Amino acid sequence: MDIRVVNLRDCDGLSDTRVVPFYEGIDLSESLDYLGLNIEAMVSHLVREEKFTGKYGEIESFRIPREKNPKNIILIGLGKEDELDCEKVRKLVSKIINESQKLDAKSVKLFPFHLRSNFPVEDFSKAVSEAAIMAAYKFDKYKTDEDKKDSSLKEFNIIYKYDENIEKLNLGVIEGMILGEATILARDMTNEPPNNMTPEIMAETAVKAGEDFGFDVEILDEQKIQSLGMEAFLSVGKASDNRPKFIIMRYSGNKDNSEEVLGLVGKGITFDSGGLCIKPAASMPEMKSDMAGGASVVGALCAIAKLGLNINVVGVVAACENSISGKAYRPSDIIGSMSGKTIEVINTDAEGRLTLADAAYYVVSNENASKVIDIATLTGAALVALGTSTTAVVSNRDDFYRLVEDASSISGEKIWRLPAFDEYRELLKSDIADIKNTGGKNAGTITAALFIESFIKDTPWIHMDIAGTSWAEKKSDYIPKGGTGAGVRTLYHVAKIMSLSSKNKVYHK
Repeated sequence: MDIRVVNLRDCDGLSDTRVVPFYEGIDLSESLDYLGLNIEAMVSHLVREEKFTGKYGEIESFRIPREKNPKNIILIGLGKEDELDCEKVRKLVSKIINESQKLDAKSVKLFPFHLRSNFPVEDFSKAVSEAAIMAAYKFDKYKTDEDKKDSSLKEFNIIYKYDENIEKLNLGVIEGMILGEATILARDMTNEPPNNMTPEIMAETAVKAGEDFGFDVEILDEQKIQSLGMEAFLSVGKASDNRPKFIIMRYSGNKDNSEEVLGLVGKGITFDSGGLCIKPAASMPEMKSDMAGGASVVGALCAIAKLGLNINVVGVVAACENSISGKAYRPSDIIGSMSGKTIEVINTDAEGRLTLADAAYYVVSNENASKVIDIATLTGAALVALGTSTTAVVSNRDDFYRLVEDASSISGEKIWRLPAFDEYRELLKSDIADIKNTGGKNAGTITAALFIESFIKDTPWIHMDIAGTSWAEKKSDYIPKGGTGAGVRTLYHVAKIMSLSSKNKVYHK
């Protein structure tokens, strides 16, 4: 979809669909002026009869039987002016996209409305453009031509009145479009069937993304992985005929500060059968999405590199399948790790943390990451605790958590911090090894996170459990059914905040 910023004086006849926004409780006459006299009379009737009042999310649309533009009118309620924020804008834009598609619109123009003084115009246009890209998304590449219907909507125009805003509006549109595209890449990777998203294909996808968006990618094969001592990672993947790959993505945006490196670690289990502790059949189909954390890291690197952030970032993904064969690792096995710690395997379906342990240790010890975020579809307990709207977070640093919390407030992706008390670490103690890979049935999300923490030394660290947020059972707002791309935009904004702080600049929430 092409998203443009156009001056009000240049937009006559531009689009077949006009979108006119209204605040609740404010004189609607200025907005009505955008409709033209003939159409204004029809809309004025709706306003007088209080069929349309501008309440947040309220929407009315109708077709006009004529040849010239506009052929469609959409009225959208903004709610109270002082309550409008970026996330509300995203949800409103998703309504506009959905309504436009119902009308078979080809081109939309969103008319201007007043933004309060502390709502930067670039944040507004970024929210509009990223939501337009994300709301129009669908994954139908495997449908036959008879079942596939391309969207008619090809163009979204943001109309403005004042020339001094044009540069900021355009900057917001560019950032929003790139964030939308990066999120869609992560969605596509997550939605691919497991026969078309093996560890090798995931590695190839990362290489292609690096070429397209501007970052370096190195792929380690099994022999090189073995030479690094990543026994925990290799134990998980050794039962599958699709051999493991270790994906390393490097972006050097601040060569003057080589000591500051943000390490992003994504879980890359391209299919999770549960191993010998096999999952029930009903739980299997969704397990193609067990690499969603890795996909989010790839997507985040794409946005970070394309937008040229002033920061050094290394993303790593330990990609493999957790399968079943005579070679499979077993409950009660004792396995090693790159760090040298020994691990007692209690449950082979607690595999993601084993791969993340080696990946996180690698990014700290070999890539000198000064801060680490791991992101993973790690525990069903996160879904039980927080549902599908909120990502569970565990951290060992309050200041680093606050930075991620700020990034979350910008992206609109909700997070919630869980405690990391020493009592939870006690649950991971093993009688016969250094640590065991589960802490039992209680506090499952916390103990899984703290297992990973034990491999990152004293590095500031965040764990994001996206088990509930990476996959949606039904479409809502700009979130599609299937893979959501959760985490891409939050990880990007973490990097952006760090980038701006290094330049002594401020950022907008």
